[in-house]
Amino acid sequence: MILPATKADAAVKPPRIGLLDTARGVALIAMASYHFSWDMEFMGYLAPGTAETGWLKIYARAIATTFLFIVGISLVLSSTPGIRWPSYWKRFGMIAAAAALISIATRIAMPNEWIYFGILHCIAVLTLIGVVFLRLRLAFALIATLALFAAWITDNFGPPGLLRSSVFDPRYLAWIGLAVTPERSNDYVPLFPWAVPFFAGLSIASIAIKTGLPQRLAAIGTGSWWPARLGRHSLAFYLIHQPVLIGIAYGLSLVVPPQAPDPLATYLRQCNASCVMQQGEALCRGFCQCTLDKLQAQALFIPLQAGEIDIRNDERVQTIAAECSVEAQ
Repeated sequence: MILPATKADAAVKPPRIGLLDTARGVALIAMASYHFSWDMEFMGYLAPGTAETGWLKIYARAIATTFLFIVGISLVLSSTPGIRWPSYWKRFGMIAAAAALISIATRIAMPNEWIYFGILHCIAVLTLIGVVFLRLRLAFALIATLALFAAWITDNFGPPGLLRSSVFDPRYLAWIGLAVTPERSNDYVPLFPWAVPFFAGLSIASIAIKTGLPQRLAAIGTGSWWPARLGRHSLAFYLIHQPVLIGIAYGLSLVVPPQAPDPLATYLRQCNASCVMQQGEALCRGFCQCTLDKLQAQALFIPLQAGEIDIRNDERVQTIAAECSVEAQ
């Protein structure tokens, strides 16, 4: 028979919840499937920009949202009835070190789109912020959750650019999440808006602790399922899976080489993928077609594709971008 939770129940360390491990494991599998689509695009089997547009873009955001929601829940569970500082700092150190390793590796492998603030960087910083809120009253976490959600609503459905400024565009500030045009990265997960699912998980878990819900969920026997076992080793899986997947994609390219892509279609897809991060898809289609037409008219398209033009500093390209921005409005 299930009895109402008491204050004493909340002071006991919550048991391991198999359902939570299972959810984390399923999210890891989903993440791997998305990353493999990125690898196939990188090797030329999918058109450039495929992994950053359409349903795959929605899929990637759903996965990141799930991960950060679970991180918020896990931080509460691992800090009840009190924060175990040695374990906390060990866990934080592992995440921070893994994030640094990814930044260093991608800076070497892809210097123009290296990961300066990806999901592991975001988790590390949110872990530092979250532990502060755990030492405050629950009301502060709830207020932060509602405020962040309201800011997200405003950013997506309010006046364009109300919360954003080009001051935040450089990498050393872009991690905050208020940039207008952040520098490109193969994994960009800034604090805003991604703190929203984290604080939602933290708040919901804090409420659940007071009701004894973790004990009831732990009674559901899913801890032996293979997704649950995978979910208990999420960091190791995260670090290992991508080298394995890109190795598979590379091996496939040696056996069955991909067809050469159409450079015009490639440009339009890449342009749209970058543009829709800040603007609507209809405006981006007009802007990208306009820039393509003008680049071709001025015989700049082929040199641009060959990497002979610095897109950020070439005045001709900047003029074309400014003119097309006005025409696309």
